[in-house]
Amino acid sequence: MPRTHVAVLDEELPFPLTSGKRLRTFHLLARLAADHRVTLIVHLQQDPAEQVAAVRAMVEAGIAVRVVDRTVPPKAGVGFYTRLFGNLFSPLPYSVATHASPAMAAEVAALARDDTPDVWHAEWSPYARLLANRPEPWVVMAHNVESLIWERSADVESNPMKRWVLREQWRKFEQFEGWAYRAATRAIAVSAEDAQLMADRFGATDAAIVDNGVDTRHFQPVPARDRDPFRVLFLGSLDWRPNLDGVRWMLDTIWPAVREQESRAVFQVVGRKPPKELRTLIERTPGVELHADVPDVRPFLERAGMMAVPLRIGGGSRLKILEALATALPVVTTKVGVEGLRLKHQEHVTVADDPAAFADAILDVTAYHDLACRTAQRGRVTVEREYDWDALAVKMSAIWSACAGQGATVRRAAVAA
Repeated sequence: MPRTHVAVLDEELPFPLTSGKRLRTFHLLARLAADHRVTLIVHLQQDPAEQVAAVRAMVEAGIAVRVVDRTVPPKAGVGFYTRLFGNLFSPLPYSVATHASPAMAAEVAALARDDTPDVWHAEWSPYARLLANRPEPWVVMAHNVESLIWERSADVESNPMKRWVLREQWRKFEQFEGWAYRAATRAIAVSAEDAQLMADRFGATDAAIVDNGVDTRHFQPVPARDRDPFRVLFLGSLDWRPNLDGVRWMLDTIWPAVREQESRAVFQVVGRKPPKELRTLIERTPGVELHADVPDVRPFLERAGMMAVPLRIGGGSRLKILEALATALPVVTTKVGVEGLRLKHQEHVTVADDPAAFADAILDVTAYHDLACRTAQRGRVTVEREYDWDALAVKMSAIWSACAGQGATVRRAAVAA
């Protein structure tokens, strides 16, 4: 029996595994390629040094690759602000306008002509635009409900001009997501909360749920005695607005209170592509270290005394919390940080939302570290049971197969007519 052919559209190849989105995409596709014929259509890597190794990793995983000869424009420099200004006159959100490129549209048309997929899969909502007129079934993956991120970004922005721009992007994304989630054969969310939001806000009443996950064999639990209780870890892509906001909020309002009470505390910021202004802020803040673009995050997870997730903006769910708990590392987070995960305050993690409470929670973990590690161990048990990639790939496989079946039924009906 021939395998279902699924064409996946995305920004770039999900390798090396240096961001939550790349981790999710790679781990699911690598498993799905065992039972489906997967073709990945992407732009060139933004970092050219990654290209050869990234292609090799996909081929080794059994994934066919079609690379469009174009790089997504960077979100920095004069060119970025020129494009952003031009986008004020477009009905599309900036991300949709820059990612759904004519070059990728041509590649989609070429694949449809040469080897028509049974199912198309937009791995990020902006790529759904390229599938608008496809007769075959297609799905859209919502790593986040993007309009929620723009809404929360506008809510915490103090600069009036920036707040206006953020609200414009929020408005455009609400319109775009409303179309994408309803037009797709199936919309896919990463949490029950996001699926409910997609139903309430956009009328996507049949959204499937495939949670974020973690490789529980790759991330192993570490005994409390091997951890430094005074080492506080932040982990995440530092070119993503919610993470940048969280780190800045931590440095401005939370970390000074921690250091005032505990001078031994060290805050380690670990992530890819930190902007220059963040580097400067970290250099000026006592007790803070920056570790940029590290090849493996496990040494940091294994030595830290806790992970801090001070997020005020976000959607979807945080893979960094799953990775931390997989190593039995205590987690202090906000409600936004733990949103979308089936984890409870004081049973698996510690939740605090205002700066003083967040600082107190960090200090409590340093003072009662063994107790915090026992809480994290319960989190590890939950992660093993509910968030392993193998089980999540089975869910995605069922969605693809069902959509392919719908497409086959439509084709048979058309032939009969």
